[in-house]
Amino acid sequence: MVRANGAVSLRELARVVQTSEVTVRRDVRALEAEGLLDRRHGGAVLPGGFTRESGFPQKSHLATAEKTAIADLAAGLVEEGEAIVVGAGTTTQELARRLARVPGLTVVTNSLLVAQALAHANRVEVVMTGGTLRGSNYALVGSGAEQSLQGLRVSRAFLSGSGLTAERGLSTSNMLSASVDRALVQAAAEVVVLADHTKLGTDTMFQTVPTDVITRLVTDEPPAHDDRAATELQALADQGVQIAVAGGSTGPNAGPGAESVPAGRQPRRDVPLPGQRRNHGAGPGQQLRSALLGEQPPGERAARVADLRRR
Repeated sequence: MVRANGAVSLRELARVVQTSEVTVRRDVRALEAEGLLDRRHGGAVLPGGFTRESGFPQKSHLATAEKTAIADLAAGLVEEGEAIVVGAGTTTQELARRLARVPGLTVVTNSLLVAQALAHANRVEVVMTGGTLRGSNYALVGSGAEQSLQGLRVSRAFLSGSGLTAERGLSTSNMLSASVDRALVQAAAEVVVLADHTKLGTDTMFQTVPTDVITRLVTDEPPAHDDRAATELQALADQGVQIAVAGGSTGPNAGPGAESVPAGRQPRRDVPLPGQRRNHGAGPGQQLRSALLGEQPPGERAARVADLRRR
């Protein structure tokens, strides 16, 4: 599967071979020891190191349910009549599909896939940058794209990338893509990063958005055993990034916490900014869940959990 797609998620592997993610993780570790693949957080890729970047066909098969949940949640941030920029990526493509129903919206993008998703939206104006087409991700890059963004000012930028850490922020494997993403950021009053949990803790070559520039991260809820992702989320929140977490996958294995926020509504599950009390006796995963639900008495906490599940 890795040879065919370039990359694959542990969740997808477990589904295909009908076994647990724990078993798949052990087998992937053994294959890595033989030099047949490289492990990545939440999946595996062909050997190649930091500079390797999967193309669109490979990326489109990774974390599809998570990307759908993230796009649903992010669409709730966009209001009627707003002007935004949307960068290239499979997650931003999912977001664009949901923005087609937001009236009076203006979307500036360097992504052919984003533009295609909005092409038939009657009440959405699409503005494309210039530039040179990069076939691996159907994005316009280069000096033409960057120059077309000069003097532009919009309310928000929605960006994705190859990795996200609290130390370096958002990063990508391609220099040209990173340069255009930085130009998109310069045009926006706020920066919203869309990244599923498999990208948390992953660092790639070219920084696109430093952590202190990121206004909000929209992500999915990490698995219970994934302390690395939970630790990274807590570190991002400690640096002032607002964290909006989709309650779970929207696919067939969706948990009871999954939620979808329609366009025009604000996402509800933000991790508070630094200063909130934490449960220091629990592991990072439990600390994150405490932050999501708030420090409440047991009775109120149970009612809050039930309310979230109903929503």
